[in-house]
Amino acid sequence: MKEQSIGEFEELVLLMVAALHDEAYGVTILENLEEKQNKKVNISAIHVTLKRLEDKGLVISRYGGITSDRGGRRKKFYVITALGKKLLDNQYALRTSLYQQIPKISFG
Repeated sequence: MKEQSIGEFEELVLLMVAALHDEAYGVTILENLEEKQNKKVNISAIHVTLKRLEDKGLVISRYGGITSDRGGRRKKFYVITALGKKLLDNQYALRTSLYQQIPKISFG
């Protein structure tokens, strides 16, 4: 089976799902990404990306309970799958090995 590939934004969202573990849903992912990147992110981009990640088998979702503070709507929570974690591990290893190839030079 060919290994999955993901883009930069997909990787960021997947990393955030993994970091937030069982508390990852659209708004928490959005808020944390905006804080870490110090720039605005569109909530629709988060939802589309989560759907793509779920279609690829990298995350799974479940619905939380109905709450009155959300007008009776349920939150959709996401968790990373074993395949998603493996992909992140491979991405980390690749990026680390490439980074370590940068010569020790001074830019000052």
